[in-house]
Amino acid sequence: MSSIKKFQVTFDCAQPERVARFWCEVLGYVVPPPPEGFAGWDDFDRALPPERQGSAFACVDPTGVGPRLFFQRVPEGKTVKNRLHIDVRVATGLVGEERVAALEAECARLVALGAVRVRLLTADGHDESCLVLQDVEGNEFCLD
Repeated sequence: MSSIKKFQVTFDCAQPERVARFWCEVLGYVVPPPPEGFAGWDDFDRALPPERQGSAFACVDPTGVGPRLFFQRVPEGKTVKNRLHIDVRVATGLVGEERVAALEAECARLVALGAVRVRLLTADGHDESCLVLQDVEGNEFCLD
């Protein structure tokens, strides 16, 4: 009998805090409290060696159900399509024009946060419509 495992999703990025705060807004996640003994994450960050300052950030689902998201600074930029991406489920159960309207409304909210709209994939008789976007560092994700 296997047990259910908790997991974290890790993003490689140039600006961990910026990308983390974007995803907090997208998913309704929150920044967890800083380690004991620190008034805030800025205080914790300043206590790190200079080369590690700003190198990581995280956010969590306030309900404890969703995975922790961890953002780590890497020296290289994104160069190709993601092999893994997040589908943000905003139109579950909706079809046709009602689904597209829900997708477009959420797209407008996320574009205001810094996302970039890539394209609408229209229903094809097998899959329902979805919207492809990029986050603030160009990582693809879908509104589904």
